[in-house]
Amino acid sequence: MTTPRHTQARQPPDIDRIARLGVALDALFPEPRCALDYRDAFELLVATVLSAQSTDVAVNRATPALFARFPGPAALAAAAPEDVIPFIRALGLYNNKARALVGLARDLQGRHGGAVPADLSALIALPGVARKTANVVLQNAFGVVEGFVVDTHVSRLAGRLGLSAGGTPDAIERDLMAAFPRAEWARRSHQLILHGRQTCDARRPRCGDCTLAPDCPARGAP
Repeated sequence: MTTPRHTQARQPPDIDRIARLGVALDALFPEPRCALDYRDAFELLVATVLSAQSTDVAVNRATPALFARFPGPAALAAAAPEDVIPFIRALGLYNNKARALVGLARDLQGRHGGAVPADLSALIALPGVARKTANVVLQNAFGVVEGFVVDTHVSRLAGRLGLSAGGTPDAIERDLMAAFPRAEWARRSHQLILHGRQTCDARRPRCGDCTLAPDCPARGAP
């Protein structure tokens, strides 16, 4: 298993507190799932690349027309970035994303026979794909758990809940992988994302409505 590099010293996790957080998260989100709409690994890969600095709601609005025009890696690989831009212009960083999508489609065609690889290292080697995207695809499209999905919500909650003091996604991922059993990684990442969207807002966390508050070091903080 490839693990992210982590140079900061980590404190041993508080097993009892983390267990209580897990029970609370399971009660809040008993069946969490990926919020992106997709039909196969290719569509999930594309949607996850598009989700950078964009909401899943906005991505889900954009992808139906995009996938209708480019229904697979071969069609997207034959396109130019300017052909893709009209379909994703409403999303942030659309120029970079268009280039990345065409580049990853061409890599899929040229190196992987047009299939999305179920391999962390191979996914990360694709244009526009970092660990977060690779973990999303592996967990949701293939049921392969190699790491912990760390997006902006997970990063924020990991700090507030005292699960990580890491300053980078790699450091935070490593701490979360140490805090939770491997069998829980996929479920916990979905739950933390959902809780970040619904309750633990970046600017105005609703601590008074939060069932995790009793075990949250940051409860009530401004």
